Amino acid sequence: MENLMGLLRIHVIKGVNLAIRDIRSSDPYVIIRMGRQKLKTRVVEQNVNPQWDEDLTLSIADPHLPIKLLVYDKDTFSLDDKMGDAEFHITDFLQALRMRLEGLPSGTIITKVQPSRENCLAEESRIVWDNGKVVQNMFLRLRNVERGEIEIQLQWIDIPGSRGL
Repeated sequence: MENLMGLLRIHVIKGVNLAIRDIRSSDPYVIIRMGRQKLKTRVVEQNVNPQWDEDLTLSIADPHLPIKLLVYDKDTFSLDDKMGDAEFHITDFLQALRMRLEGLPSGTIITKVQPSRENCLAEESRIVWDNGKVVQNMFLRLRNVERGEIEIQLQWIDIPGSRGL
């Protein structure tokens, strides 16, 4: 991939108050899509507040493409049920990376992104300097479903020989 800028590690932390798609619970998993890339977490059985604590890594060539997050309920004998979706962009995150903020105290807030109609944020998202790295924590409100949020964290990985930021 000659246009590779770097890698985006998406730490899928947990789901909160997800929709019930089985009798009393759900068996949720998350799919992350960007362009042709598709990544998937493991299934957490019988849980509407799942803890995934999983890292998924996207190769970033076009930073303007939206990242789509889809949540499904795993079914054995039928198609998996949709449990909502969310979408976000990484432009604010990449802008913070370009600032080259080495030397800041850990925990320094670089910028805040407010929820709006243009994003799926459930609450303010902070981009912070954490132990020598820029990270963004997000609570994404799921769309096209009666309820549910997904907590994720973004972190950038530079690749030697890539075109970089």
